Amino acid sequence: FNWTATLFGGSIRFTTAMLFSVGFITTFTIGGLSGVTHSLVASDLQQTDTYYIVAHFHYVLFGGALMGLFSGFYYWWPKVFGRLLNEKLGKWHFWLMIIGMHVTFFPMHIVGLQGQPRRMYRYDKGMGFDFWNMVETIGAFVIALSVLIFMINLWKTFKSGEPAGADPWDARTVEWMTDSPPKPWNFDEVPQVHSIDEFWHRKYAEDPETHRMIRVATAEQVLAHDFVDPASIHMPSPSYFPMVASLGLPIFAYGMIYRAYAFSGIGILAILAGVFAWTFEPSAAPHDDHGADHGPGDHGPNDHGPDPLGPGDHDHSLDPVAVGAGDLPALSASAGEDNHQ
Repeated sequence: FNWTATLFGGSIRFTTAMLFSVGFITTFTIGGLSGVTHSLVASDLQQTDTYYIVAHFHYVLFGGALMGLFSGFYYWWPKVFGRLLNEKLGKWHFWLMIIGMHVTFFPMHIVGLQGQPRRMYRYDKGMGFDFWNMVETIGAFVIALSVLIFMINLWKTFKSGEPAGADPWDARTVEWMTDSPPKPWNFDEVPQVHSIDEFWHRKYAEDPETHRMIRVATAEQVLAHDFVDPASIHMPSPSYFPMVASLGLPIFAYGMIYRAYAFSGIGILAILAGVFAWTFEPSAAPHDDHGADHGPGDHGPNDHGPDPLGPGDHDHSLDPVAVGAGDLPALSASAGEDNHQ
C-alpha cells in the first residue's frame, strides 16, 4: 500500500516497464492477502491441499517474480543491447498476461473452497469442477499467447529496433552512466558516487527561487568523456577455457548424485584442464581485439600519472544551490573541462 500510495500525485509515464511494475505490486498484494487466511485454523483446515493454496502461491509467484522479471526485461533491455523493445507490442504483452493470469488462477480460489484437491492430474466429471477448470485452461492459453508476443517483440527488436540512446528513461542510477550497450570495461573511469540516485542528481538541481528540481545538464553532458584513449584500456585476453571448466561442474555433480563416479572423474578432469589451460592465456589482449599492449610507461584507465589539476581542484558534483536554470548554457560550454560532470 505504501508503494501504491507513492504513485498517487506523481508524474508517471506508463511505459511497459512501469505497467509490469504496477502489475507486480497489485498481484503480489492480492496473493499476500489470500495467504493471511491460512493463519486461521478453521479456514486453514478447509484450504490445505486444495486449489486455494495453488491460487495463493501462484499469485505470489506471478506478482513477486514474473511481473518483476518482465518489468526488468523492458527496462534494462536497451542497456544490454542498445535498442528499445517495441512499446506497442509490450503493452499487448502486458494486458494479455495480466488478464490471462487472473483468468487462470483466480477461479482456483473458488474450486479450492469447493474442495478440489491439488496434486491430481485428472478428475471425474460431475464433481462441480468442470466449468472453472475450463476457464482456467483458457486463461493459460492467453498467458502462452502473451509470451509468444514477447518473443515476437524480441525478434522484431533484433531486426529493426529503435536505438535507445544514452538515457531513454531519464534514469536515476549509476548503471546508466555509461554507454548502452556498455563497453567491455564498463566505465572509462570509476564513477564517484555521492548519493543513491547519483545519475539523477547530476542532471537535476534545486532552483533556489522556486525550490523545485530543474534540469541543469543533459545525459550527454554528464557522460561527456574526452581524455581516455580506448587503446589504453587493459583488458584480459578472451578465452574459452573458463567455459570448459564450468562444463565440468554439472558432469561432476551428475556423477555424485547418481553414484556414477566415472562421470565425476571426467568432470574433475574437465575442471582441472580448463583452469590449467586458462593460466597459460596471455595476460594482455592483442591490440586489434580489446586494447593496446602495455609497456612500462603505459597507463590504464585509473592510472593517468600526476594529476595536472592538483588534488583539490576536481568538482565531483553539482551545487544544488548555486546552479539555476540560467546556468545551463554555461554548464554545456564547460562540459568538456570536467570529466565528472
